[in-house]
Amino acid sequence: MLESLRSVLRFRPVEGDLVTRRLAGAACVADLRRIARRRLPRGVFDYIDGGAEDERTLAANSDAFARTTFRPRVLRNVAAVNPSSTLLGRPVPIPLVLAPTGFTRIADPDGELAVARAAAEAGVPYTLSTLSTRSIEEVARAGRGPKWFQVYAWRDRGLVKEMLDRAAGAGYEAIVLTVDTAVLGRRERDVRRGFTLPPKAGLDTLVDGALHPRWTWGLLRGEPIRFANVVGREVGDGATAASLADYINAQFDPGLCWDDLDWLRTVWAGPIVLKGIQTVEDARIAADAGVEAVALSNHGGRQLDGAPATLHLVAPVADAVGGRLEIICDGGVRRGGDIVKAVCLGARACMAGRAYLYGLAAGGERGVAKVLSLLDADVRRTMALVGADSIARLDRDLVTVAPSADGR
Repeated sequence: MLESLRSVLRFRPVEGDLVTRRLAGAACVADLRRIARRRLPRGVFDYIDGGAEDERTLAANSDAFARTTFRPRVLRNVAAVNPSSTLLGRPVPIPLVLAPTGFTRIADPDGELAVARAAAEAGVPYTLSTLSTRSIEEVARAGRGPKWFQVYAWRDRGLVKEMLDRAAGAGYEAIVLTVDTAVLGRRERDVRRGFTLPPKAGLDTLVDGALHPRWTWGLLRGEPIRFANVVGREVGDGATAASLADYINAQFDPGLCWDDLDWLRTVWAGPIVLKGIQTVEDARIAADAGVEAVALSNHGGRQLDGAPATLHLVAPVADAVGGRLEIICDGGVRRGGDIVKAVCLGARACMAGRAYLYGLAAGGERGVAKVLSLLDADVRRTMALVGADSIARLDRDLVTVAPSADGR
């Protein structure tokens, strides 16, 4: 009997590192989201997690992936699966780009530096936000991986040119012009919380901070959180707490139009990605304008509630632009299977933002690396199970798109 007990009672060694132990229990991005929710103050988590108004578009992004199912092929020899591809002329290990996210240091003190290091280690492009809390130059020094720079249309075009010059000088390979923020969407979780950037102190935040001491200590021991790329400029660098809506509506140019692409070409020599395309018609205009790629995106459901789920746009846009530009699908990606579905429908790659923010909040740089590892393994496993040994073998015959509740 004792021998039988010894054969089954084998205890795992106790892991002394808290972060390693925390991340070990996460089997997927949803698990990391739950960890992030426990570790972050409510207002901070809602800023990361929430969407606009009733959050229907936020839900629709994920629902579109759930309603798209596979048609697996068998006996296809998937002994060696290769998920690598190219994006804007550069090889990528899997069809993935890390999306730009603003004010990243509210999730972890290292913020964008942690994300850049993890992305560089994995070899995937990282897109730095204009509203980052680490500067263009700091992030460039953080890792040697490919980097893109996201651009908002500030009213001060001289400021835009200055940042693009800095990005070019620091080795950023492409710019991503966000085109869906003529005004900021109404993010009602933030309204209810009275959430500002940076978070300002009040009775509720003091209580919430006391309930999340590790987050509070990380915030207090670090340097002040600022919009690092515009520190000292007249546009304001976030030193004074304000709602994001007030800041963006005051500083960003709602007059941005297609003609501005001509000016952008005069100040940037590299590839241009338009992020925020939400119709076939605008994708055609973008192709006619000669941009290298479009990111089909509704800003993660954070701008116009009722905008289409991005996955539903992939196939019609691919049909319309006829290979004249590359298509990136942004919004709702939580698993590598989602990436495979988007590529099957005609995307060159996917963008993911919230997914890595959950990892960042759960375990810093190691949490981001965990997300990238999960997505990489998911892509490889999914490709094997659908019968595709390379990205070139992923096509529409491998998926079925079921209509959503509204018939789309």
